[in-house]
Amino acid sequence: MDNFNYKEKALLIGTRNVSRRDWEVEDSLEELSHLAETAGASVEGTIVQELKKIDPSLLIGKGKVEEIRDFVSSHNIDLVIFDNELTSTQQSNLEEIFNTKTIDRTGLILDIFAQRAKSKEGKLQVELAQLTYILPRLKGKGVVLSRLGGGIGTRGPGETQLEVDRRKIKERITRLKKEIDKVQKVRKLHRQGRRSLSQLTIALIGYTNAGKSTLLNYLSHTGVLVENRLFSTLDPKIGKIKLPNKQEVFISDTVGFINKLPHQLIAAFKATFEEVKESDLLLHIIDMSNPHFEVHINAVNEVLEEIGMPPKKIFHVLNKIDRVTHKKMISAWGKKLENGVAISALTGDGVDLLLNMIGDVVSTSMQRVKLKIPFGAWNTTGKIFRNGKIVTKRYLKTGVIIEAEVQRALIDSLKPYLK
Repeated sequence: MDNFNYKEKALLIGTRNVSRRDWEVEDSLEELSHLAETAGASVEGTIVQELKKIDPSLLIGKGKVEEIRDFVSSHNIDLVIFDNELTSTQQSNLEEIFNTKTIDRTGLILDIFAQRAKSKEGKLQVELAQLTYILPRLKGKGVVLSRLGGGIGTRGPGETQLEVDRRKIKERITRLKKEIDKVQKVRKLHRQGRRSLSQLTIALIGYTNAGKSTLLNYLSHTGVLVENRLFSTLDPKIGKIKLPNKQEVFISDTVGFINKLPHQLIAAFKATFEEVKESDLLLHIIDMSNPHFEVHINAVNEVLEEIGMPPKKIFHVLNKIDRVTHKKMISAWGKKLENGVAISALTGDGVDLLLNMIGDVVSTSMQRVKLKIPFGAWNTTGKIFRNGKIVTKRYLKTGVIIEAEVQRALIDSLKPYLK
């Protein structure tokens, strides 16, 4: 373990029941394996248990628990990962029987987020999610708090360490929520600033590794890190793109969604999801090369419902068509999904059509106006050039008369100059 490059040996545990088809179980475990590797583990094996009834103390039957214990011992397993969510009692009991670290899918995803968070905002949100997850699990020998970086609490006079830990965590959660509220207010001010420029805002959403960052880079040249790894983007990035009609719009990348996305993360990333909720247009990026893309579409829709997404314009962007051989399937899904458009964010194929579709949305939000603007009001003139289409202009001694098509949201700020 002293070796810096050492990878923890992980054993994955899945369950099968009458309500889950075999391919669903296999797909979920394959994704769990990718998550484990993303976290830095080496997957040494997978065990699947038929689950007719949930054991409240162990989740699975005692016989299977003993089988797992023997495998853990004989293969020197460092980490057992359950695809199901474990209660605090189940996690504590299993960890004691296996005599090794035992976590569930939620704990694994939170660990990946902790590794990936780079910005102050991202770190705050991940820490809040982790502490919310850990608090009910502080039981018996419980969770080792130092896994979060330590420093949460110290022993107080007349209190046990466990009581101190609970109290300190609750206090820390309260402080984190206050800091995240401040972040939300700053984000709101930034959004208002973008609104004052009257530029349409677009949010990229989609299953993790669907190609959102690749598309953002292609459209806005923002230089976002693009990796073939789950959750390579945690901190939202905002870029600007120029449409074929010369108008500019803001576009933001968001954290990838996933099946069974932990509720703690959805709650903690409220500030990030506000960018999605407040956008004018959603681009739902879908990896059409993944055999289970339909499951991924449903997972994204479930998260949108959970965050209370208001009805809005949405484009379904069928991505990675360069890796799909069945072109008829692409065409069929393009017709089936609302505002479907097939592209390859890697090669740029189909992106022009997507930009034209976005341009059409912008055009429908335009209104023709006639303005008399004095020469000193350069900011107003620049705003019209950036966010509108000049139809005619005529120079006078005191200023310029402009007839233009501008976004309706801009009208209020132009009232002093309306003719």
